[in-house]
Amino acid sequence: MAVALIAAGSTLLTAGLVGFGPGTAGASSHREAPLIAADPPVDNTDVYAFVSPDKPDTVTLVANWYPFQEPNGGPNFYPWATDARYDINIDNDGDARPDLTYRWTFTNQDKRGKSTFLYDNGQVTSLDDENLLFRQNYELEVIDGNGHSKRLVKSGPVAPSNTGAASMPDYGTLRNQAVTDVPGGGKSFVGQADDSFFLDLRVFDLLYGGNLSEVGQDTLKGYNVNTIALQVPKSALALKGDATRNPVIGVWSDTERQSMLLTPGQSKPLGPFVQVSRLGNPLVNEVVVPAGLKDKFNSLTPDQDAKIPDLVNRVTDPEVPKLIQGIYGLPAPATPRNDLVEIFLTGITTKTPGPITADLNSQLDNADVNPKRFVPSEQLRLNTSVPVAAQPNRLGVLAGDLQGFPNGRRLTDDVLDIEVQALEGAAVSGIVPALAAGDAVNANDKAFGTSFPYVALPANTGVNTQSGGAVTPPGGGGFPAGPVLNALLATLLIGSGAWLLRRRPQWTSAPATA
Repeated sequence: MAVALIAAGSTLLTAGLVGFGPGTAGASSHREAPLIAADPPVDNTDVYAFVSPDKPDTVTLVANWYPFQEPNGGPNFYPWATDARYDINIDNDGDARPDLTYRWTFTNQDKRGKSTFLYDNGQVTSLDDENLLFRQNYELEVIDGNGHSKRLVKSGPVAPSNTGAASMPDYGTLRNQAVTDVPGGGKSFVGQADDSFFLDLRVFDLLYGGNLSEVGQDTLKGYNVNTIALQVPKSALALKGDATRNPVIGVWSDTERQSMLLTPGQSKPLGPFVQVSRLGNPLVNEVVVPAGLKDKFNSLTPDQDAKIPDLVNRVTDPEVPKLIQGIYGLPAPATPRNDLVEIFLTGITTKTPGPITADLNSQLDNADVNPKRFVPSEQLRLNTSVPVAAQPNRLGVLAGDLQGFPNGRRLTDDVLDIEVQALEGAAVSGIVPALAAGDAVNANDKAFGTSFPYVALPANTGVNTQSGGAVTPPGGGGFPAGPVLNALLATLLIGSGAWLLRRRPQWTSAPATA
């Protein structure tokens, strides 16, 4: 099947993308809808699905939440919500319903009470370090298509927010300790990470200033997110457990927040769980769905997508090409855009009447799928039989790298550049030279890992910190406060806090004085 797929992919590239070489060239779902923008802890930002490069018999799923985490955002930092369910869903038979749902729920261990405001009151060298005053644990369960649940992890440790180099001098060790084995040969990681998405968000300023002058700044550089990563054998995700006959899966994440029941004198989260956020393909809710549908899209399950004409029309007649035509004078492709229907709603396959002549990543290509039950829906689709690329190309399928987006999504895939070209019709009519340079942000600012969980370690200095991490004291001061002085100041602060706590019994009962 892999050989046939590569041949079909070559046909696609030859027919539609002649002359597009590897050198050519909204955050995914950060604050994309009005309601979820006000609830960051449960806001899905990105979903990734790829065959694990160092363990090609497994698939790694990564989902991020809680956008724009400024590293210095204490004292509460960025906990997971304890009244929410964080889900990664798998559809392997194409009916747009989850055949598997991996669900993480969280509990707190908060030792601060009325004693201190500090997240940690000394150097934290392990997840069970007594100096770590706030920590979280999670339960992981898997739910099948019939609603039957199986607990996989009872109390997994969460890697904490990175409070800085003085408090957490070796965050890599903390992250490694948060990797938990999952029955059946899998692994789970939950914790903070560098935001894996890279792009210039000035796309919202008249598409980079109206003349492509505003490009080249990685807007998400220095920001962190909350990350869930899961690695499981391909067979665990495949229809009937057979990844050879049925290699294609659809993936999306969602968050369900427990609703409030308001009664006189009390307000508690005792109501039913309600889906408040959803994410499959990147940038869909950002730049495809219009403002009046964004909140509704976050509440929909994929099996409902095709029943919303206003939503389908935004795929077959998208807004972005019209904006590019109006601002840059580049003619928008003719509608209806059945190529985008393949990319976003059905997967790329010759079993639908779309114009892309390849069998790449639709569940319709699974041998045991009943085509009568297939439902077009927005999902991130991955063909797990495509071999790991020896030299991954950031432009994925458009550059001949069939393991890249839109066949799943790797951390290194430059999805903004890919999707702008796709919206301009590149999948069938070739690259648009005037937009080939994209946003000029071609890679993440921090290197990704070579082993699970692959995401980069979270930043621990302020986003607005001057180069080298140095800051100048107010009024000049004549010297920069470099890393050594910064660490000293942090140590003094922690020491002062500890001294006050030791002295507390002697001064808390003293009368107030003017």
